[in-house]
Formats: sequence, C-alpha cells, structure tokens
Amino acid sequence: KGFNKDMTCRDFQYEEGKEYETDKAKSCECGFHACEYPLDVFSYYPPGTSVYHEVEQSGDFDKSESDKVASTKIKIGARIDIAGIVKAAISYIKERITNKNNAAPGKAATAGYSGAATAGDRGAATAGYRGAATAGDSGAATAGDSGAATAGDSGAATSRGKSASGKNGISVARGNGVKVKGGLGAVLVIAEECSDNYDIKHWKAVVVDGETIKADTWYMLDENGELIESKEE
Repeated sequence: KGFNKDMTCRDFQYEEGKEYETDKAKSCECGFHACEYPLDVFSYYPPGTSVYHEVEQSGDFDKSESDKVASTKIKIGARIDIAGIVKAAISYIKERITNKNNAAPGKAATAGYSGAATAGDRGAATAGYRGAATAGDSGAATAGDSGAATAGDSGAATSRGKSASGKNGISVARGNGVKVKGGLGAVLVIAEECSDNYDIKHWKAVVVDGETIKADTWYMLDENGELIESKEE
C-alpha cells in the first residue's frame, strides 16, 4: 500500500503496526485500499513523494476495480523499498504465468539468444543474450547481455543493455555502456561495471521528475560516474 511521506492516505493517518477497521468496503469509495499486484501502487503513489508498506487485508472485500482491493480491515506491516516492490512483483507474476514465446495478458513470454519475447499487460517477458523483451502495462521485462528490455506504465524493465519503462515504472540496467529511460515518476537505476570484471565501478538511482531528469530520455553514466543524456537511441 502506498502513502504520502507522512503516512497519510486520503487524509487518513496510518501508523506502522496498527490495525484499522471500518463498516463498509467499496472500491474507490470507502474502506481501506491496497494493490494486489505490487507495481500498480506506483499509479497512485509515485516514488518521489511516497512511502510503501506491506499490508494484510481482511473482513469484507470489494474488487470492482481491476488494480486495487478495498477491505473493511487492514493491518499495516513493515515498510518496503523499491527493490522489495520489484522483487514482490516478479514473484507475483511467476506464480501466475505459463511459458510461450508470444503471450496473452498475464502470461509469460520467453525467448533464447537473439530472440524476441513479448508479453501483454501484467505479463513477464524474458529474452537471452542480444534479445529483446517487451511487456505491457504493469509487466516485467528482462533481457540478457546487450539486450533491450521495455515495459509499459508501472512496469519493470531490467537488462544488461537498454532498459525503458513508462510512467511510474522502473528501469534497471547493469553492464558496460548501458542506458535507461522512463516516463514521468519512473525510477531509473544504472550501474556501470569495470571493463575487466563484473564489479560495479559507478552507479546512480534517480526519479524522473520531468525537470532535472527528463521523461522518455535515454541516460547513461560518463567516465566519472555522472548521469548524462545519451545522444544515441
């Protein structure tokens, strides 16, 4: 569940470890809301201005909206960081996928070296060396060395080449000469390795705010480890 940095949500004050109860739950109207799929939380609470906690919902439920659940009871658990949310999202997808090279929403797509894997919304796409992995909104795309990973809004893209995500997504790239970009509110993580081993030489993590870090713009690290715009697409 996402909150403002002061642990408020819809003008209600929450505290870690506390339990809350109300009489009625109706999605988008009343009750306590949380997202079943972890990455959906970024659509409501962007990383730059929010905090996130694991929660337990119980009592009466309503899920008339596809990406969040309302309940009459909720317990606020431990705070979770961006890395934890991504890990939870990958686990969520793996529990619900089947393997096919071209997959429908909610399914998985897997391709080998130099292959292309495409998955729909909430799907998982994985490609090997020099491969291209593309997933839709709230999906997870992973590509190997020199690969390209692209995910839609609230999605997570990870590669050892180029990683791109949409609004409120996460783009992670690690390797040599790697690049990242994302939509407004996206988290960009880039790590440059040493040329003779896999040790990290420089790394940066930033949020696309539309001002200091531009939306839909490729970034890479220079020789001094500073984040710079990339002239190449």
